[in-house]
Amino acid sequence: MFEKRVDIFKKRDRETWLQIRAALKEAGLPGVKSGHYLQETVIGGGCGAKLDPRNFGSRGAIDRDIYWVKVIAGDEEKAREILRRNGIVPVVEENVLLDAALRKRPKEDYFER
Repeated sequence: MFEKRVDIFKKRDRETWLQIRAALKEAGLPGVKSGHYLQETVIGGGCGAKLDPRNFGSRGAIDRDIYWVKVIAGDEEKAREILRRNGIVPVVEENVLLDAALRKRPKEDYFER
């Protein structure tokens, strides 16, 4: 009931998240938890309504949620094997909460190649 769970997927990728959930459910793997959350601060609009002005572009609201899937620690390798058989590569992005500018490598690293 209260077993340790490990992340097998954590990324801003709804399509892969849905595929992973479907594959693990079809395989009947017990103890799978999944969900999504928004981990960004909302830039206050001029009217004080706390609306995100980035959502009012020509394409509408952008999906900025972070999607995650956790499995019981003892079933981690089994879950990864199920995903491999379905051609899905699970990714855990530890820096998914960082701004894009902070995720880039420093300029010094570009010259070391």
